[in-house]
Amino acid sequence: MNAGDIAARLDDRLDIEAYADIDASPNGLQVGPASQPVEHVAFAVDAAVETIDRADEVGADLLVTHHGIVWGGMERVTGTNYRRVAPLIDNDLALYVAHLPLDGHQSLGNAAGVADLLDLNNRAPFGAMGGEYIGQRGTLSEPQTVSELAGSLEGLDTGGQPVQVLDFGPSTVEDVAIVTGSGVDWLQEAVEADADVLITGEGKQKAFHEAREQGMHVVLAGHYATETFGVQSLQTVVEDWGLETTYIDCPTGL
Repeated sequence: MNAGDIAARLDDRLDIEAYADIDASPNGLQVGPASQPVEHVAFAVDAAVETIDRADEVGADLLVTHHGIVWGGMERVTGTNYRRVAPLIDNDLALYVAHLPLDGHQSLGNAAGVADLLDLNNRAPFGAMGGEYIGQRGTLSEPQTVSELAGSLEGLDTGGQPVQVLDFGPSTVEDVAIVTGSGVDWLQEAVEADADVLITGEGKQKAFHEAREQGMHVVLAGHYATETFGVQSLQTVVEDWGLETTYIDCPTGL
C-alpha cells in the first residue's frame, strides 16, 4: 500500500472535503509523494520535531497527526518550518493530517472518544462551525456532580496537570457538551442546548465570567489530553488494513 492509497481511504472515511472551506489546516497528505510505499504508520497528536524524529526512529514510512505543519499557507521553509519539513523529506517520511474532520467525526473523532470514556447516551453532533460539527453531546447514565465527572477524566494524559473545573452550574450534571482542544467559544451554544456542562481542553480568560454569568459548568481537561482519541482511533483503523503501527505519545501538559 502507498501513501496515496492510505490518504484516499482516510479522506473518504473522515469526509475531509466537508471541512475544506472552514479549516485553517489543509487536511490530507501534507508532505510526501502519493507513491511513497508504506508498511509502518506512526500516529501522534502533533507534527513537531520530536514526534517526526521519533516516527523516523521506529522506522515509520508515514506519520498521521491531528495538528499538522501548515496553517493557512506556508510562505517560507525556514526556521521551524525547515526543522520539521527537512527530516520528513530526508527520511522519506510522509505526513498525513486530519484536523477538524477528526474533531467532529461522530465515531472516530476526539469528542466521540471523550463521550466513549464517559459512556454517554443519546449522542448527537455539537459544536457548529461553517455548517459542520466539531464536537458531540450526550447524556450521562446517571446524574453526578461536576467533580465526579471531572474525576472520570483524571486518567487522561494531561502531562501531570490537574483537570480544572469552572464550577458555576447545577448541583448535578447529566447533559454534557464536548468540543475538544480549544472549545470554550462554544459555551453559548452549550447554554442554548440546555447542557449542564461543557467539556473542552483549554480555557480563555473570558470563559470564567461567561460561565459564571450563564450558570454553566466548564471542565478543562487539557488540549493535548482531549485530542489523543482521534489519532488512536485511526491507528486501529489502519491496523485493520494489515499495516504495522506505532503510537507516539508526547504530552504537553496544556
